Amino acid sequence: MEVILLERVGRLGTVGDVVKVKDGYGRNFLLPQKKAMRATKDSKAIFEARRAEIEATNAATRAEAEKKAKKLQDLSIRLVRQASEDGKLYGSVTVRDLVEALQSDGHTIVRQQVVLNATIKNTGAYEAKIVLHPEVIISFKVNVMRNESDVEQPLVAEEPSAA
Repeated sequence: MEVILLERVGRLGTVGDVVKVKDGYGRNFLLPQKKAMRATKDSKAIFEARRAEIEATNAATRAEAEKKAKKLQDLSIRLVRQASEDGKLYGSVTVRDLVEALQSDGHTIVRQQVVLNATIKNTGAYEAKIVLHPEVIISFKVNVMRNESDVEQPLVAEEPSAA
């Protein structure tokens, strides 16, 4: 299926690019999310007529995301969780936990905007990302500890996955 992108989509392209994607990805994600439209002769003409409007809307949302990014600069979260003596958590820290912590701090972030490379299963310091706009991504620090008296720990390097 060929589609015209209406906004920047990671690993596909930017506004106005005509890309070929698998039918399911286009039909079930890109089209319903209004991130793309089918690439037919009629839709290409419609897109070219509305191109300036679409790019202006995209620029406005990007500017708004950049403003929000400035407010979130140097963000860090401290989470207290039950853990064993060696630092293994009883349970894990997920994206939902991070979103709840961000919202309790007064930030308006939804779950789809937070990206965590892997589920956090040990105490320590980790890094997560907030995607405010496809072109505006913020990294923030997550410090998971057993109790409030634990000192901040250095960032934990990504563990290589056993293949």
